[in-house]
Amino acid sequence: MTIPEARPDDVPTDGARVEQALRLLSGMPVGLDVAVKRLARGGGVYAWWAPPSVLPDLPGPPNDNDPSRRMLYLGRATSLRGRILRNHLRRSGSSTLRRTLAGLLVSEGYRTTWTDRVVLLPEDETRLTAWMHENLRLTWAEDAEPADIEAELVRRLHPPLNVHGVDPEHIQAAVVAAKNSYNVSSGPAQP
Repeated sequence: MTIPEARPDDVPTDGARVEQALRLLSGMPVGLDVAVKRLARGGGVYAWWAPPSVLPDLPGPPNDNDPSRRMLYLGRATSLRGRILRNHLRRSGSSTLRRTLAGLLVSEGYRTTWTDRVVLLPEDETRLTAWMHENLRLTWAEDAEPADIEAELVRRLHPPLNVHGVDPEHIQAAVVAAKNSYNVSSGPAQP
């Protein structure tokens, strides 16, 4: 019989990692200009926050340190800096968050086109990034294996823009409609 190796006391369990991430994600949300300077290149989880007046039909948990903001979306990344800078703040084709926001803001005239997938027109990519800088804030928690804790965080927090890993009763119909709206607002497929 082999005795399993003892786990060193200084290695946190998944439960401890979830609790640590919850504390950090519930910290004071920072503006994107500040966040992009502080984001680590390593992995972790992150949360996007907005005042209730932004997308008022979507409930989200309030921030513990700034109750005037509520969580909209929670994600994970193998590189926090890369995911936020190269995807969420730049290209709708590789960011579910951007596609969902554009779908929710379709009445603002966001337009899409077809490349190898549905994407915003370049001028609307720029406009959406400016909207995000103006209206959204960010928190994050570094974690070497964010996939291990993301599902539990989503299960506990129910961010309204998340649909994967969310109990069906917490999926927001407006978010599903926004995703569909984004996909049908594009012109015909390019040859």
